[in-house]
Amino acid sequence: MKIILVIMFCAIFSSVSPDPDNMQDTCPTAPGEQSTFFINGYPCKNPTKINAQDFKSSKLTVAGDTDNYLQSNVTLLTALEFPGLNTLGLSVSRMDLERDGSVPFHSHPRSSELLFVVSGVVFAGFVDTNNKIFQTVLRKGDVFVFPKGLLHFCLSGGFERATALSFYNSQNPGVVNIGGVFGIDQDHIKNMMRSLATGSASLVTDGDEL
Repeated sequence: MKIILVIMFCAIFSSVSPDPDNMQDTCPTAPGEQSTFFINGYPCKNPTKINAQDFKSSKLTVAGDTDNYLQSNVTLLTALEFPGLNTLGLSVSRMDLERDGSVPFHSHPRSSELLFVVSGVVFAGFVDTNNKIFQTVLRKGDVFVFPKGLLHFCLSGGFERATALSFYNSQNPGVVNIGGVFGIDQDHIKNMMRSLATGSASLVTDGDEL
């Protein structure tokens, strides 16, 4: 009976814990390597072939393509695209928003998100498990946190293009879009977010918390 309880406890603990600690200094992803056994992450590159370029990426220097219905683009770099991230429990993304751009309600089941506004104005918010909405206006240099697993969104809050960087405490944060889960029309989701914004006064007022 004790053994069963121990096994159950370990299973529950492993299901809610963050990415496990790495067991060596570095482990850049080895593209194309085949492995039949995965604990977490990807197969490691041969240590003798690791170099500084494994820990550098220029993939976020170029703005994403915002020529789409949402007028937005999110470029996510995980260990698959950025080898040096493997086993470090980190990933990063770039968000580009046109003047009327939006990133609809979604969540990251395996990670919290730290949003840093590089340029422009962003209206951002999340909903907690008590259905309370936390929303605010973010300007250049502002930082905002989306707690792990909670639904959140971003809208362009100004009259120019906005850019932001997000940092995640998981090398594979995952994305759950409510439109995809419940089959909700994107138009309806976009209108919901705009209603939150317009119902909370002007997006560019002096008061940040709405």
